[in-house]
Amino acid sequence: MTASRVCEATDAEAGAAARRRRVLDDVRHGMTRTPRELPAKYFYDERGSHLFEQITRLPEYYLTRAEREILEARAGEIVSVATPRVLIELGAGSAAKTRILLSAMQAATTEVVTYVPVDVSEEFLHQTRAALTAENPALRVVPIVADIGISLDVPDTGAGNRLFAFLGSTIGNFDWMSAVALLRRVRAQMRPGDRLLLGTDLRKSRDVLEAAYNDSAGVTAEFNRNMLSVLNRELGADFAPNHFSHRAIYDEEHHRIEMYLDAVRDHTVHVPGLAPILFREGETIRTELSHKYDRAAVDELAGAADLQIGAWFTDRADRFALSMLEPSR
Repeated sequence: MTASRVCEATDAEAGAAARRRRVLDDVRHGMTRTPRELPAKYFYDERGSHLFEQITRLPEYYLTRAEREILEARAGEIVSVATPRVLIELGAGSAAKTRILLSAMQAATTEVVTYVPVDVSEEFLHQTRAALTAENPALRVVPIVADIGISLDVPDTGAGNRLFAFLGSTIGNFDWMSAVALLRRVRAQMRPGDRLLLGTDLRKSRDVLEAAYNDSAGVTAEFNRNMLSVLNRELGADFAPNHFSHRAIYDEEHHRIEMYLDAVRDHTVHVPGLAPILFREGETIRTELSHKYDRAAVDELAGAADLQIGAWFTDRADRFALSMLEPSR
């Protein structure tokens, strides 16, 4: 093996060890909280990302259709206002809706358009890059594997305005302080002329919201339990997904969906590096928060990160909003 390959192998091993320590720390912290909790980012291995794509096509899950409706109607206007040459998407996934923005960007310029998808799932990013470059050879794709909940380091993308996009109401997965911290990280990366397009699910009836996270086909339940399979692979743990049931409820006081895995029997989970974790029947792990907003709440959130709403777009039924945020100072 050449010296360069030895270095690459050593770097890869060091990176894997560092990631394992981070995951183990997250599990250690989450399993000692009340209620027990795991970060939603562990939904998104390759299988989890594909399951989420299935969720977006379910009849109960209106969010993706509502956001797509806005993009199809207003992408030209968004591009006209932002005049971006670079689209930086946080939590990119398959970039299904993003193609609408990219098409509008390419239609508005003769220059090369650059797409920078940022996601925690390296496998899914590779698939997205391959699909996009096959469909659109003129598009420059620069993927970044990163946990946006921890850090955001955007590479030099050259001259021209940049449009950051955080779609799908993923901001709702963060509590207030974490959401503000994330938006501040984006704000710190913004240059004069840059903007952020932020997707937020709007407040509505409990019945509609709970149905969106408790689909009749059971896809969300599989998506929820898949987190345990991710942790098994990452840590050599022995979580048994079939020992947990899926539950999602709407907390009206805090305007958020809360998603849980409930133990259906007494059992013990072993995670190398941690003490055995005993679950009693009925004990829960909270796996996701999904906050719901109105315009005042988005305005307050943006203001806390030195941003302001420059434009506000909703679908016809006012189920979902896209906010064009710009620096306030």
